[in-house]
Parts: sequence; structure tokens; C-alpha cells
Amino acid sequence: MPSPIALSETLQSAAAMPEAVKAALPALTVILVNGALNILLAVVILIAGWALSRGVANWIRGGLSRSLHFDNTLTPLLANIARYGIFAITLIAVLSQFGVQTTSVIALLGAAGLALGLALQGTLSNVASGVMLLILRPFKVDDYIVIGTDVGGTVREISLFTTVLITPDMQYVSVPNSRIFGNPITNYTREATRRINIIVGIDYKDDIDKAQNVLLDIMTSDPRVLQAPAPIAPVEALADSSVNLVARCFVPNTEYWNVYFDTQKAIKQRFDAAGISIPFPQRVMTVREISANSDDAVAKTPLVEDRTQQPGKKPN
Repeated sequence: MPSPIALSETLQSAAAMPEAVKAALPALTVILVNGALNILLAVVILIAGWALSRGVANWIRGGLSRSLHFDNTLTPLLANIARYGIFAITLIAVLSQFGVQTTSVIALLGAAGLALGLALQGTLSNVASGVMLLILRPFKVDDYIVIGTDVGGTVREISLFTTVLITPDMQYVSVPNSRIFGNPITNYTREATRRINIIVGIDYKDDIDKAQNVLLDIMTSDPRVLQAPAPIAPVEALADSSVNLVARCFVPNTEYWNVYFDTQKAIKQRFDAAGISIPFPQRVMTVREISANSDDAVAKTPLVEDRTQQPGKKPN
């Protein structure tokens, strides 16, 4: 308990304060209390808005992913729009607790947005490209696509800035949307059917009609191969080492690789059983002797010639 001497000294110092300070003390106390309450309320609003934005985004993702009548391609975009929209409203509410006018905030955000737009043209172009990809819909989630000629994979997610692809060997690839929108897009999944082309070379001495019949029998006997359009096996080219035939048929998109691999195996087995050879390049070494005349002697110099023999033809 403070001593009477200390209490009297405090009263004397308070009594010695200027009248202006004494008059301002109640108002100053009110300002400090109100400021503390505003800060506390702003922190509460900020935490609640942040939690609400994440909760709404997760709810949208979960709800739309379970829906059978909604395209999952739009799910990440709608979730991000809801999250950032709620967070922006939260920031405006926080600023309003400190007496900042909403119209001033909107004007400030507009000016800041213009400045950021000029400074971050490449980043904002990704946003614009992402919106255009979602509008034009050249692909959707779970489609296998190739961007240009070098980047390809299964689409996992389309966001505002990037598109996530998963390669066949399970590598994660994040591609900027502007690069996707500015390059040719090859979608291997969009159509219900795909055409298989398998080029097979036979020896020039083999029977072309017999080889074509074998190829047609392989394709028509496979129930996964579509009969319309009908499978064909035309002569593709008279190549240097072989007569090239092409086994061409249409299959359901989901069965493409299974039919492709099985057909190649069946071609090799059926050709072996039918006595049809699949040629391969062979290297032939020919040694010739060239006579060189001198004064009184004849020197014989060997010349080595390396040529690739074409199966079915005699070397020149």
C-alpha cells in the first residue's frame, strides 16, 4: 500500500499540471480507449475474414468437385475468386475501423491497380490468358495436351496465372497461361476416337497381297478396333530397304495405347508364322584390287568399299 507521503506528492504533481492538460485528459483517455478497441476489432475482423475466405474456397472446391453436372476446370478459378474477393472486403472493413473512407480506398485501389498493371504486364497477361482459356475451353482437367512441340502432360489444374500439367513419368510442370494461349495446343483426349498408324516394312521379295491380308485380319479380328471407318493396309512407300505398309485403323480414345502395343506384337508374330520377313539394314564390305603401273613393276593396291546393302536387291 503506497505511503501517505508518496500519495501526497502525486496529488501535488497532478495539481501542478496545466489547466489545458487537465482539460484534455478525458478526451485523450477516450481516444486511447477507442483506438485500442478499434485495433482489437480490426484484428478480429482480419482473422475472421481470412478464415472465412479459406473456408469458403475449400467449400466451393469440395462441393463442385462432387457435383456430376459441373466441369472441374472452373473449380479452382471460382474458389480463388471467392477467396480473394472475401479477403478484399475484409481489408476494406479493417480500414474503415480506422476512419478511412470506402470511396477513398476504392480510388486508391484503382490507382494502385493501374500502376501495378503497367509494372506487371507479363503477370497480368497470364491472368487474361487464363480467363480466355476458360472461356474458349480448348482443354479441360484430365485432358492430355501438348503445348507447341515440347511441353505436354495431363491437365491437373487451371488457375489464374498458371496451368499445372503432369507428365506420363509423373513430373510436375507449371506452365504460364500466356505461353499456353500463345502457342498451338494439341489435345489428344478431346475426341472420342483416334487413328492408329503402324508402318511395317517387308522385303521386296515378299508377297505384298499376303502381307496386306495378314494386317487386315489382325485389325478386323480385334473387337476394340472400330469397323467404321474400316481398317486399311495400303502401301505407304517403296523405301530403300523395304516395301512399307501402313496398318491404319480407328479405336476408342481410351483404348489407343492398348491396341497400339497389342497390334505391333501381333504383326511380328503373324509375319513370322506366314514367312514374311521384316528387313533391316545390312552392311556389306567389298574389297577390290586396283592396278597401279610403275616403271618396271606392277603394284596392286587394295581398295576397301563400305556400302549398305538393300535387302531384295543386289549390290551394284
